[in-house]
Amino acid sequence: MQLDGIAALVTGAASGLGAATAAHLAKNGAAVYGLDRTVPAQSPDGLTLLQGDVTDEASVRDVVARAAEGPAPLRLVVNCAGIAPSARILSKRGTHDLDLFHTVLKVNLLGTFNVMRLAAEKIAETEADEHGQRGVVVNTASVAAFEGQIGQIAYTASKSGVAGMTITAARDLAQYGIRVMTIAPGIVETPMLAGLPEEVQASLAKTVTFPQRLARASEYARLVSMIAEHDYLNGETIRMDGAIRMTAR
Repeated sequence: MQLDGIAALVTGAASGLGAATAAHLAKNGAAVYGLDRTVPAQSPDGLTLLQGDVTDEASVRDVVARAAEGPAPLRLVVNCAGIAPSARILSKRGTHDLDLFHTVLKVNLLGTFNVMRLAAEKIAETEADEHGQRGVVVNTASVAAFEGQIGQIAYTASKSGVAGMTITAARDLAQYGIRVMTIAPGIVETPMLAGLPEEVQASLAKTVTFPQRLARASEYARLVSMIAEHDYLNGETIRMDGAIRMTAR
């Protein structure tokens, strides 16, 4: 599937992985619609940023409809929206807050599913290409889905769920010509990490096997485009992590 001439929807598009992905897709000819809870007054070139909440059905329906109503067919959906608060099951402050656990699952897992199902509905209405393909959904998990660290119980549960949905979603949507893939990033250089002291960033980089540095958001974006263009990738989670294997801390 070529990026040029299609419409793409990216969640969490105002910053981090989502912003890098949206910019990369727009640069490569896609009409990009970004969904985020907070958006700047003016959208970057080639990107239409729309305010919305991935956990809210009406909100997502509106954004998906906007992305699908343009002249370019909606073919690509990238779920980058997510949160990562930290808390232990049991600590000096007591037990893990149940509402916090619920919120993380709601945003990361239910939000991903909500966008995927509503976008798939619109993608299924488009005309298939000569190979029967209509579109691609790329979800975002994390290496924490496989090696969650201390304090990541809620985040790990949510990202494990995203990775776990992949093969079932691919099977469910195959009859409509829609592929589903998941990326599990390692430690990515995002605005949040950029605010940490240089020595902390260097310490994190040393935990990566090779190349011994933090991943770049632009590398995630390039992987998204590769997945979109590689028609035989389906139903799998790709680790983008420099062969890191997370320790307990």
